[in-house]
Amino acid sequence: MRKAALFSALLLAAAASIPAVVHAAPEGPAATTADPAMAAVLADPRRDKDRVRDAFRHPAETLAFFRIKPGMTVADYMPSSGWYTRILVPYLGDKGQYIGITAGTATATEEMKPRLTAFPGSFPGRAAGWTGVPAERIPAFTLDAVPAERKGTVDRVMIMREVHNMWPDNFLYNDLAAIRALLKDDGLLGIEEHRAKADAPVSYTLGTMGYMREADVIALIEAHGFKLVAKSEINANPKDSANWPDGVWTLPPVLTLKDKDRAKYEAIGESDRMTLLFAKRP
Repeated sequence: MRKAALFSALLLAAAASIPAVVHAAPEGPAATTADPAMAAVLADPRRDKDRVRDAFRHPAETLAFFRIKPGMTVADYMPSSGWYTRILVPYLGDKGQYIGITAGTATATEEMKPRLTAFPGSFPGRAAGWTGVPAERIPAFTLDAVPAERKGTVDRVMIMREVHNMWPDNFLYNDLAAIRALLKDDGLLGIEEHRAKADAPVSYTLGTMGYMREADVIALIEAHGFKLVAKSEINANPKDSANWPDGVWTLPPVLTLKDKDRAKYEAIGESDRMTLLFAKRP
């Protein structure tokens, strides 16, 4: 209890120091649909089932905000069914490198450990099937088994809608330390997360409902060796009240309630999301 109270105090102090608004334009050529390489990737037939989500996830604009460009090395945390894999692998190109990463096993439950330990062996083949790129060009590993030669070589790490899992599942400390070690000195960490209202009660914002307060996420990441450099409203959705009894999964694409009020939730669209960019602290 004392440890929890101390950490809560740390979060409050860190959140109080966050500027109300932080803006930064992407450096260099923007990876938007005006970029022929990005336009070609987004139009690829392999993404036919993914494309319905583009209006809510703004992939070109999000990757531009993260300052991701062809030729970079980018690690994608818990890539799941590969929505961003199918964009990044071809976009980074032959001179770039996409890496799939997942949580380390040290704090994982016994139920989760088999799935995590299977990831390095299973993901490259699945990603190859999604993208047509040979599996040997798509490395994958858990964050407690990062090859020594990979450390300090990654330009960008992305954590897309996973902080709400990392926090209650106790992955945050170990995985952010490993991510920090992966990044180059000038590397950046991009985060997208479901956003609770700023005054949402703590009971709703601990991750189990999918939503977290923006100030809390920033404070957590900064407490683990990073500094906020920019935030964006690219993935904001003012239609989302962010207070659903069944959590974020009430909304598309999950639609937990199935056909109950389906039209209502589809009209709202996907969740309101924060989009944040962090640099490594010295």
